[in-house]
Amino acid sequence: MNLQASQKEHNTEEGFTLIELLIVMSVMLILMTLAIPQLLKLTKQAHETSAMTSIRAITEAELQYNSTYPTRGFACSLAQLGGDPKSGAPTADSAQLIAPDLASGEKAGYTFAITNCSKVTINNQDQYTSYEITAVPNKVGKTGDRGFCSDENNAIHYDPQGGTNCTQLIQ
Repeated sequence: MNLQASQKEHNTEEGFTLIELLIVMSVMLILMTLAIPQLLKLTKQAHETSAMTSIRAITEAELQYNSTYPTRGFACSLAQLGGDPKSGAPTADSAQLIAPDLASGEKAGYTFAITNCSKVTINNQDQYTSYEITAVPNKVGKTGDRGFCSDENNAIHYDPQGGTNCTQLIQ
């Protein structure tokens, strides 16, 4: 009889009860509902920071492109600023000044483009004298909230609506 009592006592002390497991799961769910929105907000901020950094990189590449190929002026496409170093020496059509992921036009939840290029023709050669770089979120509100723009003046502006109507200067 003493042996049976110790077995019963031993069996009742092992493991968690269903109530204890439900309480632990409830606490975990509450913590997740508090943490996930903050994580999404931080992800959007990281995408926006990456977009601004990429705009600066493209702007610097444009200045270098203009210096290296003065008869061409500025580049009017990301492909001209990009290029694969394995394919040979840089050219005006593949200057190898920005990373391939940025030259593709898609990076960190944003779509990049060079638009509104103005050109003049000198000695039968088109020379671009101005441009606009745009970066817009792939999904406004999800991958980013603001759109970003820059031009040959090197100032970065943003559109709080996530588009290309960039009227507010980044401080």
